[in-house]
Parts: sequence; C-alpha cells; structure tokens
Amino acid sequence: MRNTKVRPTNPLALDAQLCFALHAASLAITKAYKPLLAPLGLTYPQYVCMLVLWEHGEQSVSALGERLFLDSGTLTPLTQRMETLGLVTRRRDNADERRVTVALSAHGKALKSKAAGVPACALSATGCTLNEVKTLTTALQDLRQRIVSADQPTKFES
Repeated sequence: MRNTKVRPTNPLALDAQLCFALHAASLAITKAYKPLLAPLGLTYPQYVCMLVLWEHGEQSVSALGERLFLDSGTLTPLTQRMETLGLVTRRRDNADERRVTVALSAHGKALKSKAAGVPACALSATGCTLNEVKTLTTALQDLRQRIVSADQPTKFES
C-alpha cells in the first residue's frame, strides 16, 4: 500500500491535492467493483443501497439517504429503478404520504447470498491486506467526520 512516489512541492500541483487523490481512488474502486457486480445485475450505487437494506431491513428513503450520504433527488430514481428490477418494493407511508419506505423483495433478499463473495474479491482487487483496508477505511471515515463537523466553512481570499 506504500507509495514511494515523490510528492510535488507546488501546492497547486494536481498530485498535491487530497481531493483529487480521493476522487481518483473512488473512480478506481468503483471500476474494480463493476465486474464483481455485473453478474448480480447491480450497479455500484444499487449495491451500496442493497448493503444497507441487507443489514438493516426496510428503510425510509430519508434514512437511506442519511446512511449513504445521498439526497432524495439521487435516491428516488435509484430506488425506482431497483423496484423495476424487482430488487425492492417501495410504498408510501399511510400516515405521511411524503414518506416513502423501501424494502427488499424476495429477489432482493435472495441476492444477498450471491453477493457474499463480493467483499473478498474487492479486497483482493485493492492489493491490500485486510488490516490495511480497515485502517484506511477508518481514516477516511474520520476524515469525512472532521470535514462535516467543522464549525465554519473554509474561506478563500485571493
């Protein structure tokens, strides 16, 4: 996992940007998941949504959004497509028509056992050990929490 590449001293160099390193890593990991998820008929966003449903069961769209850090404008078409594929069912809450809940269908529940090997294959694709991935995951979760917990937005003055 070590990268011995010399880092540029120019603060405006692309390779000096944390944001770009995270973006590029995100693109690479999503690309690595694509062939793992294709046999399941899932895209990466559908997969992470299914992970939440497999772990916690029926969820409101807003609860899914909170867990996945996605807004309803992204989740609504995602869950609608998943419903069309027969993975989930969606229904409006009788007490509050604005609230939509998403639950696994029988097909969605059955897919869980077929997806069981995906994490190990994804780990293998990283070339990292399990401990390295756990450490990196914890560091990224901590970074995200620090960013969202910042009291004030960073200001730039030219």
